[in-house]
Amino acid sequence: MPARSPATSLDPEIAARLKRDAHGLFPAVAQQYDTGEVLMLGWMDDEALHRTLTTGRATYFSRSRQEYWVKGDTSGHTQHVRSVALDCDGDTVLVQVDQVGAACHTGDRTCFDAGTLPAVRTDGSRAAAGPDGPDGPDGQ
Repeated sequence: MPARSPATSLDPEIAARLKRDAHGLFPAVAQQYDTGEVLMLGWMDDEALHRTLTTGRATYFSRSRQEYWVKGDTSGHTQHVRSVALDCDGDTVLVQVDQVGAACHTGDRTCFDAGTLPAVRTDGSRAAAGPDGPDGPDGQ
């Protein structure tokens, strides 16, 4: 990955708390602020976080295109930021947003609509994956 300019306007106190990968990135989980629905996972660097905090629009860094993108600039499916929280380890941010339209590039509301995976229940039994989730009709 080509190096990006380390210059940023991110508050130094916030920057000091962040843990980044070898490319200067950290995961950003987007969540609907009023329902708790997990919408998507994107990647940020210090500059993307600075833009998110100062513009009120979720800004991510595309690892494949090596550029910043503001959610909704091309699709119209915007994320208006309500709050941003740093996790206990400083290696992930939670961006609570008011999502307008679909969050996923597929057109789905959330990127996590692809179905659930089978999991082991706490009682040791196997939960089946299905369109209704592990506890829906297919998982009983």
